[in-house]
Amino acid sequence: MVKSNATEVSSVQLRQLKPSFSSRFKEFFVRHLQVFFYSLGLLSRTPFSTLMTASALGIALALPTGLYVILDHASQLSGDINSINQISLFMKKGLSEANIQTIKKKLESYPEITQVKHVNRDAALQEFQDNSGFGDALKALKDNPLPDLLIVYPSITHNNPQQINALLGELKKIKQVALVQLDIQWLQRLYAILHIGQRGVLIIGFLLALGVLLIVGNTIRLAIENRRSEIVVMKLIGGTNSFIRRPFLYTGFWYGLLGSFIAILLVNISLIIINDPLAHLSSLYDSNLFSLGLMGVNISATLLLSGCFLGLLGARLAVGKHLKDIEPK
Repeated sequence: MVKSNATEVSSVQLRQLKPSFSSRFKEFFVRHLQVFFYSLGLLSRTPFSTLMTASALGIALALPTGLYVILDHASQLSGDINSINQISLFMKKGLSEANIQTIKKKLESYPEITQVKHVNRDAALQEFQDNSGFGDALKALKDNPLPDLLIVYPSITHNNPQQINALLGELKKIKQVALVQLDIQWLQRLYAILHIGQRGVLIIGFLLALGVLLIVGNTIRLAIENRRSEIVVMKLIGGTNSFIRRPFLYTGFWYGLLGSFIAILLVNISLIIINDPLAHLSSLYDSNLFSLGLMGVNISATLLLSGCFLGLLGARLAVGKHLKDIEPK
């Protein structure tokens, strides 16, 4: 009976001595938080070298990001095709106003079309007389030579060259239409240029991301070599590789975060500098399409996450390779 009671007491004491999950999680969080700010303190002791390394990372991250932002604005410009691209339908002569309005309503029901505008032949002739300088000569004509015109504006969701070609094929099947006119070559060239630009941004982004990994990896390698004796002492007193690795990983995180902030600053400054000449160009075309805004929240957040990830990955690769080579003799 006494032995049983002693066993129960010892088991209760063991359960009391074993830390709970919440206490272990709290201890884990506190340790990481300490190393998090400890690594930041180490970087703050060498502000010039830290700024130089972060600036190199920022330039490497800013180049593909800036190109992506410009291509994104160019894609939005081409996406505004309903105000730039117009399909002109020249109607056959002799059609009544009711027939033309019926065709107009039918076209407006197409999902590929966002708007259809009717230009009356008499109004077109009057506008041509006012603007061409041949008003007196045109007044001598007995009949109006101009046909009625329907201007079709494709929707934004159906604005690539393949969809435009398919829409042109449908419009040419309308019997009341004499001629369908659209200069689609410029649209095909624009999409080809954008496609090449997107591939170029991917290649440049990959190469510069590799450069970021190499910069962070080399920086962490130098930090490991500078603290080689300290690492040997830590291993002699029982420090594990994960414990020694932790501050270097957070150092890579800080480099990536600082580099991302510098990249955001550089890209926004560049966009502000470029925006004034683009605004002047836009004014020459009586349009406000050629304009660049600052980086959006989504792109900025993606850049921050990418920078932190690349910093952590570069540090992890460098620490994993060089930490194994340091062993107490």
